[in-house]
Amino acid sequence: MNFIVAGAIKAVKELYGQEIAENVINVQETRKEFEGQVTIVVFPIVRFSKKSPEETANDIGSFLQEHVAEVTNFNVVKGFLNLSIAESYWMTLFNNTLLQPDFLKAKPRGEKVMVEYSSPNTNKPLHLGHVRNNLLGYSVSELLKADGYDVIKVNLVNDRGIHICKSMLAWQKWGNGETPESAGIKGDHLVGKYYVVFDKEYKKEIDALKAAGQTEDEAKKNAPLIKEAQHMLLQWEQGDAEVVALWEKMNGWVYEGFDVTYKKLGVDFDKFYYESNTYLLGKDTVEEGLAKGVFFKKEDGSVWIDLTADGLDQKLVLRADGTSVYITQDLGTAQMKYDDFGMDKSIYVVGNEQDYHFKVLFLILEKLGKSWANGLYHLSYGMVDLPSGKMKSREGTVVDADDLIDEMVDTARQKTEELGKTNDFSEVDKEELYNTIGLGALKYFLLKVEPKKRLLFDPAESIDFQGNTGPFIQYTHARIKSLLSRANYSFAVADDAKIKLTATELDMIMLLAKYPTEIEEAAKAYSPAFIANYLYEVAKLFNKFYHEVPPIIKEEDAEVKQHRLNICKITADVIKAGMGILGIKVPERM
Repeated sequence: MNFIVAGAIKAVKELYGQEIAENVINVQETRKEFEGQVTIVVFPIVRFSKKSPEETANDIGSFLQEHVAEVTNFNVVKGFLNLSIAESYWMTLFNNTLLQPDFLKAKPRGEKVMVEYSSPNTNKPLHLGHVRNNLLGYSVSELLKADGYDVIKVNLVNDRGIHICKSMLAWQKWGNGETPESAGIKGDHLVGKYYVVFDKEYKKEIDALKAAGQTEDEAKKNAPLIKEAQHMLLQWEQGDAEVVALWEKMNGWVYEGFDVTYKKLGVDFDKFYYESNTYLLGKDTVEEGLAKGVFFKKEDGSVWIDLTADGLDQKLVLRADGTSVYITQDLGTAQMKYDDFGMDKSIYVVGNEQDYHFKVLFLILEKLGKSWANGLYHLSYGMVDLPSGKMKSREGTVVDADDLIDEMVDTARQKTEELGKTNDFSEVDKEELYNTIGLGALKYFLLKVEPKKRLLFDPAESIDFQGNTGPFIQYTHARIKSLLSRANYSFAVADDAKIKLTATELDMIMLLAKYPTEIEEAAKAYSPAFIANYLYEVAKLFNKFYHEVPPIIKEEDAEVKQHRLNICKITADVIKAGMGILGIKVPERM
């Protein structure tokens, strides 16, 4: 709509003798209850016109109608100038922009962005919280790609520490050589099972020590199991061959299990970082900070940074015994990632319980003078809650990701079969469809909500073929593909001189034309929710269009038929591209 802005600037100059900047002209889409398609907010212009908002709007409206060919009419509502734009403009936009092969492609920006997500622990399987993290990280990565960025997806795996040793020790004591193959379960579930076993046996020891007169804190420290786990961690850090071999074996089981879950979720990574390789990093950064006077040493030898002047607190960066804390290794890992890829931006997809940690991390890197620190961003997200009793939980406390996926697919199978629309599908095609619908429902429901918000996930509500759901949008796509197939569609540009747009067709063109802007705005906000809700509006409006116009296949006017089929085609393309950003497949038929 550059011609509107240019016309308004010219109007102000000729009517009031004033030069104004482009940003003074605020152009919006006209609200549905008013006539027109484009609205100029006149209030910022009245200081130049020295007239009331209504008089200013009428002046500019008259000028634009007379001097800008595309403006056919106008009306004024208080300080809002609503403009009617010629149908020929929208038809030209549709044929020359929307129908062109590069409409859905952004120009390369020449900037590199890293997105770090997933970050699992190797002592248990992925759960519902990880599902939101993975889907959000993957979708933001795809969104940034769609907006022209070069994206690197990375996964920092927490594969060391006391929690890993707990699973290892429990398997050593009570596993009797059990393997994923002998147990018939995924490796991550097997290792998670022994983490639970450790916890159970540890609690027994704590209870026994408390009964013998120790306080709870004393019992937790003195229980033989925790001491053994701590000793095992020390052995691992010293490179004990037997302990390292057990660690490698059990982590190997977990990675095989994770790979299955990642494949089910449809997420991927360009590089894995492992805490076992990064936990000693950061000590050089601490030395650098001491030399620069950013850090200070206390009498006991521990190293700190004072952030009280920044509204935070004092933060430990190295213990008195010279060992790292989390922030130390995060400083080192941040430097390593930048050295590896030299990215312009780096996004950490981590839950909101770590908000403070990332404030501190980014601030320290800024104070250390890292030129790339201002490109760091914490994409903080809220927890996912479930209606009680709705989902199975393997351990009784968290919802296992594999159970969640299986239940979503089962629910999709049940609901689809109730509709009786898959009777002519082969068994293989049916299973693929149930997977597509089940996972589409899960992903859409979790991604349509702004990342920062906590959300309540209801599996039954998510698999609904009506309303703001993944299956509704998938069904709309399948309906369009079926229509195009039955019409033997082939691409051709209709003669716009022979087309008279209906109101809904005009709305469709305007909404579809917003796709590149929606991508850009969503990418700026790192929010797939923008795209999810835009796609719902597209699907909803298409269904209105589909029901309002006479049956397209039976349309006798060849140009009208071609034009309407073109609307169907670009709608399907937009839905497929947008859902792809969300990691959701769209079926050809349902």
